[in-house]
Amino acid sequence: MDSDKLNPDFILFMDKDIRLARHLEKLGYRLFNSSKTIELCDDKISTYQVLSDNNIKMPKTLFSPMMFKGTKENDNKFIDFIEKEFKYPIIIKEAFGSFGAQVYLVKNQEELIKKRNELLYVPHLYQEFISSSRGRDARLHVVGDKVVASMLRTSDTDFRANLANGGKMHKFEPPESFVKLAVKASKLLGADFSGVDILFGEENEPIICEVNSNAHIKNIYDCTGVDVAGCIFDYILMNL
Repeated sequence: MDSDKLNPDFILFMDKDIRLARHLEKLGYRLFNSSKTIELCDDKISTYQVLSDNNIKMPKTLFSPMMFKGTKENDNKFIDFIEKEFKYPIIIKEAFGSFGAQVYLVKNQEELIKKRNELLYVPHLYQEFISSSRGRDARLHVVGDKVVASMLRTSDTDFRANLANGGKMHKFEPPESFVKLAVKASKLLGADFSGVDILFGEENEPIICEVNSNAHIKNIYDCTGVDVAGCIFDYILMNL
């Protein structure tokens, strides 16, 4: 293939290679989603900073201080601080991860210290555990300013509802409060399209868990029959 003859009108960028995305934009290509959106969504700390600054309801969150390899903590002051701010169990998330694989639930101080030591040099955060949403969340697919498909994900065996961890999917008609929150969060992150994961509060109020810039669309199709890919391409063609 002669690369000199490639001149696409747009690029549907479903990867997390931020450097490549930036380079393509530098060359003048229009990306859906943009490199900035991918960067914000890929880093859970950055996601939280943007959304919380705009009064989006999320679990209470604290970031781990950055540590360089070769340095150590000489005391448990940070552990004491975490225990003062949160009740057990506590959620620990690596800043970068997918499919719930880098999300942990610690139930006591021993588990907290062990996991913190394991992640000492890895960017991560600590979050309030939303017990009312144990093993349950909603995935809303947003395209532009519309929710085009949604599903409920549940698990009887894990605190996470991710399908990759054995969760099940069900058709779900989201309340208007879920729809508005999902669209607002997606727009704040500059997303053309996204998969927004929402937790259920004690009064079933929506609480943003995370926003995915490259959410998989096969599962939502299998669950709902909605062609999210078609919705994305319709949106792109209207916005070129």
